[in-house]
Amino acid sequence: MIISEVIGKVTLSKCHESLNASTWRIAVPLSLEGIHGQKKGRGEPFVIYDELGSGNGCLLAVTEGMEAAAPFHPEVKPIDAYNSAILDHISVEKKI
Repeated sequence: MIISEVIGKVTLSKCHESLNASTWRIAVPLSLEGIHGQKKGRGEPFVIYDELGSGNGCLLAVTEGMEAAAPFHPEVKPIDAYNSAILDHISVEKKI
């Protein structure tokens, strides 16, 4: 699971019929530094399948790869990244 921040939305003129009624978001993955607001902790943008209704600036828990399509089994959906959760708050504690 990757924590990511939404930075935009993708608009499609056509999409696979199994993907209707959803939104595609552009997000950047965040490392620990990114979660703390540092620019160097932000990765390369990627596209996420979103059924939960996230918006710009939202923090997401994103599933990638085969696990991204798992919620739809036995249906087959051509996705590589799935918005598993919208995060309201992230708390990071220091290890002792």
